[in-house]
This record gives sequence, C-alpha cells and structure tokens, in this order.
Amino acid sequence: MADAAETPAAPAPKKKSGWMLKAMIAVLVLGGIGGGAAWYFLRGGAAEAKAKPEPPLAERGLVTFEPFLVNLADQGANRFLKANVQLVVESAEEAKHVEETPVLASHLRSAILELLTQQTATSLVTAEGKESLKRALKERTGPVLGDGKVLDVLFAEFVVQF
Repeated sequence: MADAAETPAAPAPKKKSGWMLKAMIAVLVLGGIGGGAAWYFLRGGAAEAKAKPEPPLAERGLVTFEPFLVNLADQGANRFLKANVQLVVESAEEAKHVEETPVLASHLRSAILELLTQQTATSLVTAEGKESLKRALKERTGPVLGDGKVLDVLFAEFVVQF
C-alpha cells in the first residue's frame, strides 16, 4: 500500500469544454433566425405591394409625348415607324410632375426612342409584336419613374412604313 501512496497518480485528462463548438452552433442558430425573419418581412412587404389595387381609370394619369418617327433595325431596308406613345401612370399628379420635370421627361423619351429603334418592321406588324413592345416599353420606362408607377403603355398612333 505504501507503494501506491508514494507513486503519484496520473493526472486526470483535461475535459474539453467545447466552447468553440457551442459558439459555432449559436452563430448558426442566430443566423438562421435572422435569415428567416428577413425572408418573412421582405416577403410580407412584397405581398402587400402586390395586393395594392390599381387605381380606377378615372384617377390615373397620362404622360403624352410628341410622336416618335424612327428608323427601324431591318437589315438591307429603310423602314420607318411613326408611333404616338402614351404612358398610363398611377395618378394625374404623377403625370403632371413628369411633364413639368424636363429631365425626367427627357429620360423617358430617350428610353422609348432607344427601344423603338431596336425593332424590326416584321415583328411590329403583328399583334404579338405590339404587345411585346408594350411590355418592353413598360419595363424600360418603369425604372425611370420608379417601379410600379407605369401601369400601361398606349399607342395613339402606330404606322409602320414598308
């Protein structure tokens, strides 16, 4: 017995605390909660924006431009388009603001002009071509006014010269 008392016992192995593992788990859990909360609130905001009803026709505004006369992008032919484009916006006040702000009106006219000159006569003479052009004009002019502000695009005059 004396021998056992004289020899020192082997030191007990140090227990790993695992604080690094616990910290990583905590960061992952908090990141997941934060990401989920951000997704919930951003998705909820988008759903509310989509649920917003469009104003009645009588309350909408109309932004008008001088007629556009442009060369079309047809290869080997000189073809022209004369179009009178009008943008339907959320309110008459918005339309008045656009028409009274020369820089804004010029940006819109430039965006429309650039898109019209990229078209071909054969695509514009079909109903699908005109609808496609309307969608493209809405997409091109929307960011100039702010998304959702251009509700529709109307053609008051549309002549393709062959």
